[in-house]
Amino acid sequence: MSVQDEKTTVSDGILLSDAAAAKVKALLEQEGREDLALRVAVQPGGCSGLRYQLFFDERSLDGDVVKDFDGVKVVTDRMSAPYLGGASIDFVDTIEKQGFTIDNPNATGSCACGDSFN
Repeated sequence: MSVQDEKTTVSDGILLSDAAAAKVKALLEQEGREDLALRVAVQPGGCSGLRYQLFFDERSLDGDVVKDFDGVKVVTDRMSAPYLGGASIDFVDTIEKQGFTIDNPNATGSCACGDSFN
């Protein structure tokens, strides 16, 4: 399934932009491991109540939602999936900011740091 196919189903899980997929691929190549996936989770905490976590994971948990974006596996646990339906992950690299960003239509508010939401 290609990234283009994923963009047509906005409410169906997480979307990964081409820039984010390329950055994840580059990071995985640096790690030298093909068994890792990008895990996106929502955890209690942060100044708005919930915070995002993005990390590489080799585990496969019961109920995981797995999507493939041009060879990049994105995994979400079953508890986080409802909070992330339709969320878009992008990678920005500008003079002002570098890193992954998450645009989440389910978030009713967020803090200035951009790492937590409610």
